[in-house]
Amino acid sequence: MKPRTDMNGPIETAKFAPLDREGLVDRIAETLMEAIIAGRIAPGDRLSESTIARDMGVSRAPVREAARLLENSGLVRYRANRGFFVHEIAAEGFRDLYELRIAIETAAALRLIAGDAAAALPALTAALDRLKAAAEGECDVTAMISADLAFHRAICLASGNARFVQVFDQIANETRLGVMLIGRLYDDPAEIARSHEPVLAAIAASDREAVVAAIEYHLGTARDLVPPMLVADTEKRR
Repeated sequence: MKPRTDMNGPIETAKFAPLDREGLVDRIAETLMEAIIAGRIAPGDRLSESTIARDMGVSRAPVREAARLLENSGLVRYRANRGFFVHEIAAEGFRDLYELRIAIETAAALRLIAGDAAAALPALTAALDRLKAAAEGECDVTAMISADLAFHRAICLASGNARFVQVFDQIANETRLGVMLIGRLYDDPAEIARSHEPVLAAIAASDREAVVAAIEYHLGTARDLVPPMLVADTEKRR
């Protein structure tokens, strides 16, 4: 396909389709988030308010508000006099994020099995089944990442501790970026889904030691293997 042109030369292909006015700011934020998670906007890229507004057929004001929402969720960063940029997870920041996830999700799972684990199993099993389905065939990366997060959030929710859920939701978007990075560890998306099975099996068995080991292995593998990849990527860009 030839690029569109005008009297000034080639016109850059729009990344976004025009939006209508209903729930505009939230819809812009959702559209930008999906583009970031899918990798169409890379970590470190600047969010050009004028370009995004032009592509979506809106003014710059709602784009700026949407960027602020994404900043509050940790997905983008504001740099004074330069604008908004997609958050880049540094190696140490990734380790810290996954140490926090290990602490929260281990505590949630242990609290879960101390109560009525059997009652939580249908919801957890259904969440894992949705993750496996999302990883099959023509894998939709965004859908798979959402299903991955849903499984882990289900553990926090089933624990009955609202604070676990609150913290998980606060780090959800950074976690989305983390899961996207983890995808680089696997040639087969289905393997990501299967890596959750030992966690569910340990909860089903109400085995405290197995729960601790399964979550530490599942999240700890990413904590240990992804940071060297981030360091290598940083060195390549220099």
